[in-house]
Amino acid sequence: MEAARFINQIQITKNPNRRFSRPPLDFPRFVRASSSSTSQEPKSYRGPKPSKNLVADFVSRNDDSVRSLPIYVGGASLLAVLFNRAVSGIAPVADASSSQSRADLLALGLAVTNLLTGLVWLSIRPKTITPVEPEGVDCKVLEPNLPASILSELLWAWESIKVATCCKSLVIVYNGICLLQIGMAAKSPDANKAVLVNTDKLMTGSVYQGVFKSKAQSYLANLSLYPGRSELPFLPPNTQAVILQPLGDKGIAVIGGNTIRGFTSSDQAWISSIGEKLDATLGRCFLDSDEISQETDR
Repeated sequence: MEAARFINQIQITKNPNRRFSRPPLDFPRFVRASSSSTSQEPKSYRGPKPSKNLVADFVSRNDDSVRSLPIYVGGASLLAVLFNRAVSGIAPVADASSSQSRADLLALGLAVTNLLTGLVWLSIRPKTITPVEPEGVDCKVLEPNLPASILSELLWAWESIKVATCCKSLVIVYNGICLLQIGMAAKSPDANKAVLVNTDKLMTGSVYQGVFKSKAQSYLANLSLYPGRSELPFLPPNTQAVILQPLGDKGIAVIGGNTIRGFTSSDQAWISSIGEKLDATLGRCFLDSDEISQETDR
């Protein structure tokens, strides 16, 4: 009690000139990194920057000149050796005991090597891979008996693959039914219509059976080199690459692209993830439909 009475008697003198500023609760705070504490102007970025390969940049910008350079160097070297031999006063016949002759032979070998290297560089050029315009008609065929949620997910898969990859055609076959055929399709010779998927022919072909047995994604990077392309007549005839993605044990997704080797490793991983999701969704849908049909039969 004595201590409490003593504390209450203590008075703190107030200073009217002293002000207490209380910052607002949501005021922004900005932190500026600078090498000098007195600098008021913002500094430029001083962190690590990507390095540039000047030689690679020069070669990519001057590809034709670089490929021809060994020919010019080899030709100039050959002329220099012959001119040096002519004005040096040495007999034109090669003499193994002469150091000049041995040096000339070595220089001639190097010059001829440069000439051959230039000829090889000019004859071997990397093939430029460019996307092609699919030759066919636009197609959009959906299974009408599917629920709206399944149809929306199939369309979502098409939009996701089309935006992220070079996909131009998509066919999804599950449980023996073509649920979706969208994008570019082959043109029917009889009329200006798309060639629809023949599920029986597709499922009995070697392409489908190979994917079904391996249960792994199959990537045909250059479709023109594979004889199994005849089993995919519903795709445009100039389809460049195809990915066959299994959907569990009951289905497959056929993705056609317009670029040779156009699907990257990340694209393949993304398509595999979408395939797993579609398999889970379609599996539940067809399982529920089978249960309903069994109860109806009873």
